[in-house]
Amino acid sequence: MAPVRILTVNPGSGSLRLHVVDGEDVVDSAEIGKPPADATEEVRSFVEDVRVDAVAHRLVHGGTALVAPTVVDARVREAIAKAKSLAPEHVPNTEALLELLTGLLPDVPHVVCPDTAFHQGLPEVARTYPLPARWRERWDLRRYGFHGHSFAWAVRRAAELLGRPPDGLCLLVAHLSGGSSVCAVSGGRSVDTSMGFTPLEGAMMAKRSGSVDPGMLLWLLREGHVGLDELEDGLYHHSGLLGLSGTSDDTRELVRDSRSGDAGARFTMSVFEHRVRRELAAVAASLDRVDALVFTGDIGWDQPEVAEAVARGLGVLGIQGDLSTARSQDAIISDRNARVPVLTVRSREELSLAAAAATVSSRPAA
Repeated sequence: MAPVRILTVNPGSGSLRLHVVDGEDVVDSAEIGKPPADATEEVRSFVEDVRVDAVAHRLVHGGTALVAPTVVDARVREAIAKAKSLAPEHVPNTEALLELLTGLLPDVPHVVCPDTAFHQGLPEVARTYPLPARWRERWDLRRYGFHGHSFAWAVRRAAELLGRPPDGLCLLVAHLSGGSSVCAVSGGRSVDTSMGFTPLEGAMMAKRSGSVDPGMLLWLLREGHVGLDELEDGLYHHSGLLGLSGTSDDTRELVRDSRSGDAGARFTMSVFEHRVRRELAAVAASLDRVDALVFTGDIGWDQPEVAEAVARGLGVLGIQGDLSTARSQDAIISDRNARVPVLTVRSREELSLAAAAATVSSRPAA
């Protein structure tokens, strides 16, 4: 019997979400607004009296070794350690929380659930970088893709809302949050996505740059304008919404300031929306058709202004604006007669993580 009560552990770079999932009901939760490394006491307090059958740990990057949800053992720990350099903002947090929670909850299975697993079956033409073969083969340079648990849930809910089976749908999905990426899904499988070898490629994000000309970065290094550490810090922590606006990495604040006449905030949001549209149009080329556009993630769910601007600019794909601004539940937010429906789906990574863990853990329920 698969476990029915699962603790899900979802670390970001600067926050941590914990949920206790019983079936598909969240019975307890905590959102800790500090880096996971600083949240030890909060984690201890949350799990002190918790009863669960398994623990599901979100792992942003599984590398080549972890390609599916896997019960933790020594081999898995080694693979996680090797993946730290691929997602240095995220994987070390998972590693530290795994160490803490296996000590606090030693009698239940711990399952790592890679975000990259959803994209494991990417077609070769979509996952291959046009780099020297000796580089690709020696260092496993390829597109991995991320936000897999969010995409998996969004696809499931979109199919339910549209009343069609997932294996018969071609979807564009935009996960817009602090980290943003888009995905083309055909038959329930990822066939193209904007993030690549690391979570830095693709759409513009809150503090991350997204895709920029690699030649520009080489020039900055070669000319001595920045060092390697400064370049990495700038791309990960001082770019995106924050870098362009100079004031905020929060779309809620930038939309508010735009309405108040702040030209810098309006320009920042226009660039963000343009970059999302650009990535959606790019991955759409991997689909035979577009049956729906799905917005998810914190921004995709809770910022109707962004969804409207993105959809309105995708007329070339048959997508239209004039979307509903209601966000009380997952819904089709375009006109019911629209050629391409537009949907909004609340991101429920905790439910996706719990389902993934349940597929590989066989511990009987207590």
